[in-house]
Amino acid sequence: MVVAKGSDSLKMISKAGFKTVGIGQNVRSTLVKARDEARVVVGIANAIRSLTENPSNFLFCFVAPPKQHDSAAHMQEVLLEAFCFENDIYIIKVDNADKLSRLLGSSDLAGCALVSKPHSSSDTEEEFSRSENILIDHCELYWDEPVKPVIKLPEK
Repeated sequence: MVVAKGSDSLKMISKAGFKTVGIGQNVRSTLVKARDEARVVVGIANAIRSLTENPSNFLFCFVAPPKQHDSAAHMQEVLLEAFCFENDIYIIKVDNADKLSRLLGSSDLAGCALVSKPHSSSDTEEEFSRSENILIDHCELYWDEPVKPVIKLPEK
């Protein structure tokens, strides 16, 4: 992955000819749209419960690092990621749980957020928003990578 020097708000990421400007803004747009459409499940316990009921409903799993080094939280995160990988749910690692909580309007610290597919989705790309399609392309690019890149969320 190559990150060009320049302003923090306009970073260019390139791999195998794929370029994305400001992937953090696409994450923000996707989360805000999903929140407004009531397609977000916040928190690891709620995420696990929702995934056991119907994993095929979900498109993205956003994971933020825990505040403290907690081995139980780490184990839950690893198992959640493995379950998402098995069920073709895109995993997106973000840099900060506080910023993730703020974007979702959650009063609790959100270490994890699931975004379901659009309600009228019939698994066609046309059903997804532009920012969701950009994130899908980004995730496909890193699907087989053992370590996913961490996306820096916008401050606001």
